Amino acid sequence: MEFKIDKLKGFSPQIGHLVSQMNYARKTTLEAVYGLTMSELDFSPSKESNSIGALLLHMAAIEKGFQIEIFDGRRPNEQEMEEWGAPYSLGDKGREQIKGYPLDFYIAKLEEVRNRTLKELAELNDDWLYEDRLWDNHTSNNYFIWFHVFEDEINHRGQIRMIRKMFSQN
Repeated sequence: MEFKIDKLKGFSPQIGHLVSQMNYARKTTLEAVYGLTMSELDFSPSKESNSIGALLLHMAAIEKGFQIEIFDGRRPNEQEMEEWGAPYSLGDKGREQIKGYPLDFYIAKLEEVRNRTLKELAELNDDWLYEDRLWDNHTSNNYFIWFHVFEDEINHRGQIRMIRKMFSQN
């Protein structure tokens, strides 16, 4: 793997840059969780903390939420909220519901969601990245929103690395 932000085949130039960054963030996330057992994925440092498994599913849920909002132009429906609501919001509901899954489960969810993102981005052009839109009551554009997707992943990857260090302390 090259460590470059560059044009990617199948994407317009700027979207290729964005995808390069998303790919690197995902690569380092997968490295951070490599080999974790179910009990390690379910480990929570405190009663109000999120487990590594919950953080992984949250990453997928954030991206799924933006797919629905940006690509589908709507809010999540009842069925989508049933599947993705707890990992999107985390909190008590997330701590209660997100446990007992092996690493392959979380990786499959991350890949499933990312595959759709890549498919959609391949159909768009650089002008689309700079289209103005309202997001969370702020002026934004598609570039910022998709930057936020992997920025959120990077933040949670840092949490994952800290939680892994706690394994040896317990």
